[in-house]
Amino acid sequence: MKVELDIPDSALSALRQAPAEFAACLRLMAAAKLYETGNLSQERAAELAGQSRQDFVLQLSRLSVSPFQGVEEDLISLSPLP
Repeated sequence: MKVELDIPDSALSALRQAPAEFAACLRLMAAAKLYETGNLSQERAAELAGQSRQDFVLQLSRLSVSPFQGVEEDLISLSPLP
């Protein structure tokens, strides 16, 4: 799915970001917030951010978001079953 947003040039200029860089940042921040509020699992949030799960967890730390939201679900998906 593709979503289009009208972002004022002044906002991009103030952030000193190119449109592609801003889009990646926006995806990451949206994914982090949706994960933090419990609306997305860590796996799905990483997918939304366009990152591997490992990279997404590292970015969560940078954004001061705990990677331990919905821990039980995340641990179950990570643990190998015999």
